[in-house]
Amino acid sequence: MDTNLILLLVVLAALVLLCITIYNKLVALKNRFKNAFAQIEVQLKRRYDLIPNLVETAKAYMAHERETLEAVIAARNQASAGLRAAAADPGNVQALGQLAGAESALGGALGRFNMLMEAYPDLKASQNMQQLSEELTSTENRVAFARQAFNDAVMQYNTYRQSFPAVMLAGAFGHSTDASLLQFEDSAQIQSAPKVSF
Repeated sequence: MDTNLILLLVVLAALVLLCITIYNKLVALKNRFKNAFAQIEVQLKRRYDLIPNLVETAKAYMAHERETLEAVIAARNQASAGLRAAAADPGNVQALGQLAGAESALGGALGRFNMLMEAYPDLKASQNMQQLSEELTSTENRVAFARQAFNDAVMQYNTYRQSFPAVMLAGAFGHSTDASLLQFEDSAQIQSAPKVSF
């Protein structure tokens, strides 16, 4: 065999191996951020399941606050629909934006609910309400951790997809756009500690 032919075959084999490696890494990173979103989905569904119980418990005490209770349920339903849309394509900018907007609306409705709850000391003292509030707080923390893991996985995917030589082949392999981070508008408010003055 000719030396040039052997050299050409070695170079072609190296290029094929490089393409296979890049393709496999892109698939692995995309699957990692999809799995991370699935973890967010689990926690948000848990949260959405807790909210009707919270509202039902409050109904007995807050008979005159029907509008606020209905707003919480409506915001919960909208956020649940946003979650279903985002779960279908976790890297989609529009779907994640809609989910973030719905989550912000839900956070606002829950904030108004919590402010109203302050006016009902019997409700705050209720064992069921305390337990539901603790579970909701725990779930909020889990959502924050899951969102952090998702955003980290998306960042790894985007960084690799944009890096050389992957950027040259990513589009051909069906990875032509960056995945979107999931950021809630009120995340800074949720994560900041409440201020107490005496």
